[in-house]
Amino acid sequence: MEINGMKGSFWKSLPVFAVLLFLLQGSFAATPVTYNVKDFGAKGDGINLDHIAINSAIDKAASAGGGTVYVPAGTYLSNSIHLKSNISLYLDQGATLLAADGKGYDVAEPSVSDKFQDFGHSHWHNSLIWGENLENISILGPGTIYGKGLTRGSFPESGMGNKAIALKLCRNVILKDFTLLYGGHFGILATGVDNMTIDNLKMDTNRDGIDVDCCFNVRISNCTINSPWDDGICLKSSYALGYSKPTQNVTITNCQVSGYDRGTFIDGTYQRKEAHLVPDHEGPTGRIKFGTESNGGFKNITISNCVFEYCRGLALETVDGGLLEDVTISNITMRDIVNSPLFLRLGSRMRGPEGTPVGELRRILISNVTVYNADSHFASIISGIPGHDIEDVKLSNINIYYRQIDSAESKIQVNVPEIEKMYPEPEKFGVLPAYGFFIRHVKNIEMNDIQVSFLGKETRSAFVLVDVKGIAINNLKAAKAGQASLFNLQDVQDFTLRSSKNIKDRSLKATKSKRF
Repeated sequence: MEINGMKGSFWKSLPVFAVLLFLLQGSFAATPVTYNVKDFGAKGDGINLDHIAINSAIDKAASAGGGTVYVPAGTYLSNSIHLKSNISLYLDQGATLLAADGKGYDVAEPSVSDKFQDFGHSHWHNSLIWGENLENISILGPGTIYGKGLTRGSFPESGMGNKAIALKLCRNVILKDFTLLYGGHFGILATGVDNMTIDNLKMDTNRDGIDVDCCFNVRISNCTINSPWDDGICLKSSYALGYSKPTQNVTITNCQVSGYDRGTFIDGTYQRKEAHLVPDHEGPTGRIKFGTESNGGFKNITISNCVFEYCRGLALETVDGGLLEDVTISNITMRDIVNSPLFLRLGSRMRGPEGTPVGELRRILISNVTVYNADSHFASIISGIPGHDIEDVKLSNINIYYRQIDSAESKIQVNVPEIEKMYPEPEKFGVLPAYGFFIRHVKNIEMNDIQVSFLGKETRSAFVLVDVKGIAINNLKAAKAGQASLFNLQDVQDFTLRSSKNIKDRSLKATKSKRF
């Protein structure tokens, strides 16, 4: 049958077309509203202050239930910007959010607890961009945040800004694709933030890059961070919230950290001339580290596929009573490392409420690590304190090439100090009596497929073990330094060495002192 020349099958298909048309109309209706900051009075000329206009755009979007606040190309001179729930702040290509000089920032809010961590960790409002008790927030886009007017210190003066981005007690956060130059004390400080994704950031900063403090469910990926004057990616668990909370369920993957001179990562010159300017005089920092604020502890962490260059090595520290446990680290390459390639430290600085017990560091797996041209003065350090052992550590497929010892030979420590109350840093121990590994106050450690060697002069043992209870070494390749022994054992129990090149198998139940 035909109706006006059209077959009945056409009419049968009309309900399908109607549904498609409805969905298409619905998609247009659901198109998100974008709030252009220039429509709210922003100039983007780098001269006039634009934070009032930007905050007005955020307020308007928030009042409508959320949306994208769009920052087009231009330079937006700003003091404090206030994030709100259900808002994306989008920095387009060519857009620069420029931190203003002076004291126009929000005043640091009263702290619920500033006794056990410094000023910078205890306040969030004195920042270029901040948010507190928010959900569903994003900072996105290929633009730049330039913290030119931020201070890198922790000064309590009213109106000084010392962080680029500060978030407290937020949930469902995305930070993605932007560049951050000179972030002040912290490029990003996230405290008590749950479910956070940080992806594809480029940072070239003058103190800490990313600090993740007391956070749960965090993913950091594809970031490159140059931070010669402090840590690149740093996990912490301070008492800034007024209670202990672990940093837990964190993945860090496909990231690069370095300590080139400030600004020379972004401009592509990668210079190494300012090492003498590093505030603690211990060489460029720029590393991945757990600690030092650590009374809440760290649990269930993985780090994989990361690159370190011209910076300090990987550091896992708990010194304020927290548990550091269940950590897996794999596929790491390092080059031109200025202190210990691997630093595992359980200490008792005890920066926390009175009566807090010493923490624990346990169940750590590190594998597939290659290090070239590391500073041999400090070796790799795995050190607990008397009466408190690091436990259950497994190292596999580790290759480390250390620089020659040079003039430090006369400074080698015969009796390495415990320094359990001090700030945890390899340099504090002095020049160690081992060039490869210094292992002390450790229980149950396994080392498989380890290679250590030196690039020039060396006079020390490859391994010094002190107060170690249970160590199994399999397939070791260790360069011997002249007349020095490969191993120096002091108060060691249950030692086994198997299948190692040019070293006969050994098994020792217990020894007070032995070299071989």
